[in-house]
Amino acid sequence: MIANTSIVLSYIGPGLGSDVITAVMGFLTSIFLAFFAIIWYPVKMVIRKFRGKKEE
Repeated sequence: MIANTSIVLSYIGPGLGSDVITAVMGFLTSIFLAFFAIIWYPVKMVIRKFRGKKEE
């Protein structure tokens, strides 16, 4: 083990893998939601325009 220290120094722990997966999933989700919000607003306005505003 003294001769081959690169294996010992490369240990990153079991929690780092799940942390990276969680960070990537959060990043991709935020990009998807931002894209959806940008697309949804004009679509919503078109739907309101064709339906007409319902007055109560």
